[in-house]
Amino acid sequence: MKYKIHAIIVACILIAGAAGYMVFSSGTFASTHSSQGVAGGSSDLKGYSLATENVMVPGSGGAVIAPEPTSVSSDVGGTGIDTKIISTADVTLEVSDVTATADALKNLAIAQGGYLSSTDIQNYGSGLTGTVIIRVPQAGFDSAIAGVKSLGTVKSISTSRQDVTEQYVDLQAQKTSYTNQLAQYNVIMKQSTKVEDIIAVQEQIDAVQTQLDELNGRLNYLNNRIDISTITVSLQEPEPVGGQAGHDFVATINEGIAGFLGMIDVLIIGLFTLLPLIILGGIGYGVYRWHRGKKAMAPVQTEEKKQD
Repeated sequence: MKYKIHAIIVACILIAGAAGYMVFSSGTFASTHSSQGVAGGSSDLKGYSLATENVMVPGSGGAVIAPEPTSVSSDVGGTGIDTKIISTADVTLEVSDVTATADALKNLAIAQGGYLSSTDIQNYGSGLTGTVIIRVPQAGFDSAIAGVKSLGTVKSISTSRQDVTEQYVDLQAQKTSYTNQLAQYNVIMKQSTKVEDIIAVQEQIDAVQTQLDELNGRLNYLNNRIDISTITVSLQEPEPVGGQAGHDFVATINEGIAGFLGMIDVLIIGLFTLLPLIILGGIGYGVYRWHRGKKAMAPVQTEEKKQD
């Protein structure tokens, strides 16, 4: 009987000790995780890992180290993101009327759900040339190319389809990392009471927000290039049969006037270039005439003296 009582007492002591140990361990774990916050420093856009920095949080009893954001894999197969393609084309057309074709390209873009981006028409030689840039939705790219080719004689054409899926996934991963980082900083900001703590956390928030804004700008640009394809069309009119058109008397007269004025310019330049030599030559010639006149007057004076 006494043996059984002793056994029961020992068992109760062991159970109580085990329960106390579990409670102590559980409390330590919870305390450790509840004291963690987020802090960060400068960020690396390509690696999307942030350098950690100590930030004092009131009531934490010391510096809190922020956990680094987990980088998201760029494996396209596991992201669920569709393939991202940027489509562009450059087409050179020979058309009979550059201005009318430019208007037709504008209407073509609008019909495809796009728009006219820019138009540049110039007078070149005996005809007009132009460059028209239209932008159409990605889904209508091929039909838009077919419509462009139907407007004239194709002299050259090149198309490009650039796969930017990996770049797009990488930017999305960075955006997610910085968004999470910013949310955690805001939590720390709410817990901060000291001025120096608030200033330190605000600096980190500003830095992460700047990086996040840059990422959003790059994503917006990339989305625009992906969703709306760009087609650049160079327009030119055919050369007249036999080369240039008939004789242009006005152009000939203008060329003659230009040649005459050019010759006058040459004479003026030559005159001012040789002016010092002309002046020196005139002075030399004047001295020569004076010296020669003086010699001619000497015999006359001698004869007059003899006659006297």
